[in-house]
Amino acid sequence: MISVRRSLVLALSCLSLLIVGALPVQALSIMDPFNIPAAMDQGTVKAGDGIAYADGQRHHLDVYAPEARGAVAPVVFFIYGGGWNRGERSDYQFVGRALASRGFVTVIADYRLVPEVKYPEFLEDNASALRWVQDNIADYGGDPNRVFLAGHSAGAYNAVMLALDPSFRAEYGVTMPIRGVAALSGPFDFYPFEYGEVRDAFGGAPSPEGTQPINLVTADAPPMYLASGTTDPIVRVQNTENLAAKLTANGVWVTTKYYDGFGHMEPVIAMGALWRWRMPVLDDMIAFFTRFGAFPSGIPYVAIAPTPPQGEFSPMDKIIDEIDQMFEPIAN
Repeated sequence: MISVRRSLVLALSCLSLLIVGALPVQALSIMDPFNIPAAMDQGTVKAGDGIAYADGQRHHLDVYAPEARGAVAPVVFFIYGGGWNRGERSDYQFVGRALASRGFVTVIADYRLVPEVKYPEFLEDNASALRWVQDNIADYGGDPNRVFLAGHSAGAYNAVMLALDPSFRAEYGVTMPIRGVAALSGPFDFYPFEYGEVRDAFGGAPSPEGTQPINLVTADAPPMYLASGTTDPIVRVQNTENLAAKLTANGVWVTTKYYDGFGHMEPVIAMGALWRWRMPVLDDMIAFFTRFGAFPSGIPYVAIAPTPPQGEFSPMDKIIDEIDQMFEPIAN
């Protein structure tokens, strides 16, 4: 088996080739290096591949699960980001396997993107996928009464909106409880719409203020884990701070984590086995889920702090900075 150390070298090489333009963008996704089989968590299976949850090319999902399944497991519905105009579920295999390695059945769904759709249709797609989870996840070993939402960037926005605005779930008959939400690097307070990607996605909304999670918080909101890198250039950390303050003011449990010196992509990348040594985001998320009922009998795993690689991997920080610069800002 290829060692994680060798996988890291290969990942850095792939990222470098993409950034300098030695390979065409269409030939290599930014996230490909993190999905090298040897670099992902073992003891997991892809239990469902390309399952249709509705009609249409963008209405398919994947299911990841622990390889050794006994009793029914808690469920995470993870929503990827990409400014609402890019993203593929295949890019986040490493997230599905990371959560599965911790005992969760994990669902990652594609959804329609701008310019094909605008707000609120990408939220409606995710609500439709949640209905599939409600109706079918038991067939994959998941417990529909222990469902958590999670997301990164625009996906964090989508997850939080599904939790705060019950009309989306009601439209698709989703009645299962949402035990909690984990949102990484999310835009929650970004009106007026200053940036192009945001205007493209939300500019036609009849009530712009109603698109903002910060304006939808009530005492009925589920517990939330909100995390951000402190130097995020795409979605400023104030988005997390402001939503956390609003949740607290309404008596809602919120756990906040601020990862000092890290940017936008790093929190989600660090969920995977390859770069988990950078920050404890996966263990922080699992601890939050566990607090709110993921494992009634206790934590089913032992958190192990990965050993950082040696100094020859110092270009990593520069590479991540380059990746962040490829994205347009979403929120101040």
